[in-house]
Amino acid sequence: MKSYCITEYGGPLELVEGETPKPEGDEALVEILGCGVCHSDVHIWEGYFDLGGERKADLAGIHQLPFTLGHEIAGKVVALGNSASGASIGDTVVVYPWIGCGECVHCQSNQEQLCGRPRNLGINLAGGYSTHVVVPHGRYLFAIGDTLPELAATYACSGLTAYGALKKLKSKAEGKSLVIIGAGGVGLAGVMIAQAMMETEIVVVDIDADKRQAAIEAGARHAVDPADANARKQLYKLTGGAMAVADFVGSDKTVAFGFGVLATGGELVVVGLFGGAVDLSVPMFPLKSLTVMGSYVGSPEEMGELMAMVMEGEIKPLPVATRSLEQADATLRDLVEGNIVGRVVLTP
Repeated sequence: MKSYCITEYGGPLELVEGETPKPEGDEALVEILGCGVCHSDVHIWEGYFDLGGERKADLAGIHQLPFTLGHEIAGKVVALGNSASGASIGDTVVVYPWIGCGECVHCQSNQEQLCGRPRNLGINLAGGYSTHVVVPHGRYLFAIGDTLPELAATYACSGLTAYGALKKLKSKAEGKSLVIIGAGGVGLAGVMIAQAMMETEIVVVDIDADKRQAAIEAGARHAVDPADANARKQLYKLTGGAMAVADFVGSDKTVAFGFGVLATGGELVVVGLFGGAVDLSVPMFPLKSLTVMGSYVGSPEEMGELMAMVMEGEIKPLPVATRSLEQADATLRDLVEGNIVGRVVLTP
């Protein structure tokens, strides 16, 4: 088995070779056909999340180096443990990576992504920048039908994250407008998925002209540059005041911007993990009856809902570029520099 691993936080990913693991008990071994490179991987590679005010959430303690990144995984089941169920050898699948302990209140209510003792692939357990990955149980494997594996991989995070956030906003956006902040991999997935989920006019906000153009080509009705001095006025003119805003960047600047364009009764869902801290006017919450909430990926049930829509052909495909597994380090650095439009998927 070949894997590209963190051996030093912030340092180059290095090739680590070893024996291909054998699944035990309920486990399934998946030969990887595609693994998406996600901006969350950047934070794990750096070893922290930026909490603002020079505070950091240290991630170093959850890993034993070398550690394999990658949580957007699609591949073929090639081996099963002796008590495995829910999958068969030869199945081509996308892997649900947001795996919990199986015992807590969140796991028991089918919200494993919220588990306080997570076993997330590519975050807590070895992930997909590799030729193979061990999945704890077949229930985390979802059929992809005729979907190309390199596209299917993106639904494990960028797709599921967008879907989970948009479900929270659907009642506010239906028949009105939906503001999407950020047209990176997750934001573009949001543009695609929103069109399949609801009748709404999509307005995308991004500082990058290429990404704004990609959003228009993906189906957004309008695209706004938040660096423009008149950006908020433009949004008000387009929406009459935003009732539904999804922030797929999650920085202090984007959260402040999203909050500032909400109409009375509006909702802002913060999805991205770029980082920072923000001051918000407390009286505006009750005076305008505003809601600000977070959204973290999605549940196994939502993964099933999403993949059913994908296999029915209801969702336009996200622009995906493929690179060899050997380009894992270079791809991660391109993501840091903002040089990627859509998603890059590593293909071992």
